Amino acid sequence: MRVPPPVATVALALALALAQPQAQAQAQATAPPPGASRIARLSAEFGARVFREVARRSRDRNVAFSPHGVASVLAMLQVAAAGGTRSQLEGAMAYGLREKGVAKALRWLQKALTDPAQPDVVHTAEALFVQRGLPLAAAFMPRFRQAFRQTVKQVDFSEGPRARLIVNDWVQQHTAGMIQDFLPEGSVDEMTRLVLLSAIHFKGHWRTPFPEAATRQRLFHKLDGSTVSVPMMEQTGKYCYGEFSTPEQVEYDVLEVPYQGEALSMLIAAPFENAPLSALTAVLSAHLVAEWKSNLLCATRLLVLPKFSLESECDLQGPLQALGMTAMFDAHAANFSSLSDQESLFVGQALQKVKIDVNESGTEAASATAAIIYARMAPMAVVMDKPFLFVVRHNPTGALLFMGQVMEP
Repeated sequence: MRVPPPVATVALALALALAQPQAQAQAQATAPPPGASRIARLSAEFGARVFREVARRSRDRNVAFSPHGVASVLAMLQVAAAGGTRSQLEGAMAYGLREKGVAKALRWLQKALTDPAQPDVVHTAEALFVQRGLPLAAAFMPRFRQAFRQTVKQVDFSEGPRARLIVNDWVQQHTAGMIQDFLPEGSVDEMTRLVLLSAIHFKGHWRTPFPEAATRQRLFHKLDGSTVSVPMMEQTGKYCYGEFSTPEQVEYDVLEVPYQGEALSMLIAAPFENAPLSALTAVLSAHLVAEWKSNLLCATRLLVLPKFSLESECDLQGPLQALGMTAMFDAHAANFSSLSDQESLFVGQALQKVKIDVNESGTEAASATAAIIYARMAPMAVVMDKPFLFVVRHNPTGALLFMGQVMEP
C-alpha cells in the first residue's frame, strides 16, 4: 500500500517545479550572448593600450585612469563615424559596431557590470548631448539607441556657460558627486555640435576591512631614492599572491585584495628591488591581468598598503593618435557623415577625469570620459612602500574599470 507524501513535501515539489522554468529563464537572461566575452576582452585590451600611452607621457606622476570609460566613448564615436575615420576606430578597437551581435554584447557588458545582486556598487551611464536643431543622418538615432539604449539630450551650445553647466551636472549626478566641473571653461561654444559622455561610479568594501587602529605613518620609498611619510594600512590575512617577470626579466609580485562580493578585486603589482614602474606599465594588458588572476596562489600574508587618494585629468588626444586614430582629430580628414551629412565635423577634444579613494573600508572611484565634436570652423583646442600599479577588475567579464600608477600616495 502506497503512503501519500506529506502535504509539505508535495508543496515543496510543486514550488520547485514552478521555480525551475523561471530560474532557467533568468539564467538565460543573464548568460552572455554569443561573442560577448570576445567584445569584453577586446574593450579591456583597448583601454589598457590607451593607459600605457597615458602612463608613458606621465613619466613619474600619479595617474588614475578608466580603461572601460575610454572604450565606451570610442564605441559611441563609431556610430557617428564613417569612411576612413570609422576604419581607424574599428582597427584600433579590433571590433566594429557594424558586426553582428556587437551591439547586443555591449549592452550585456553594461548590465553585467551593474549587477544589483552584488554588494559592491558599480554604476555606469552614457549620454549624448547634441546641438539643438543639428540635422542628423536618418540612420544615426536608430543605430545609437540599438547599441546604447540612451536618451539623446538636446542643448544649445551657443549658450556656452549654460550648456557646460548642464553637462557637468549630468556628470556630477552619475558619479555620486565625485567628479565636479568636468568640462573646463571654454570647452564648449557656438561651434560645438556634440558631446559624448561615459560615467562610472564604483563603491566597494574590502572583503576583510583593514583595522583603523593598525594604520600608522611609515616611509614610502620613491624612485629617486627619497622617502615620504604616509599613512599605511596593515593587516594579516589570506591573500592570493604571485611572482612574475616581464619579457625583459624584470621581476615583480602581484597581490589580490578582494571586495565583498568577490566579483571585483584590486590587483596590486610592484617590481622587486629598485626597478622602475615603467617596466610594468610598458607591458600591461588585459591578457596579462587575466594571467595574473589565474596564476595566483592563496596564502597567509601580512599586507601593508598605503591609504591613497588620486585625482587625474587627462587629455586623450595624444594617446589616441599614437594608437592610429588620427583622422577624427583632423578638421579636414575627419568623416562623421554618419552623424550629420550637412556639416563637416571633427573631434576637437577627448578628455577624461578620474578620482579614486582607497582607505581601510574599501574603495570609491569615479570617472568621466568625453569626446567633444566641433564644426570644422572651430579652433583646435606585498609591502607596497614603493611605486605600484593598481587595477580594479570585474572578474566575471574581465572588464578593467580602473587602473593607475601610484608614484607617491
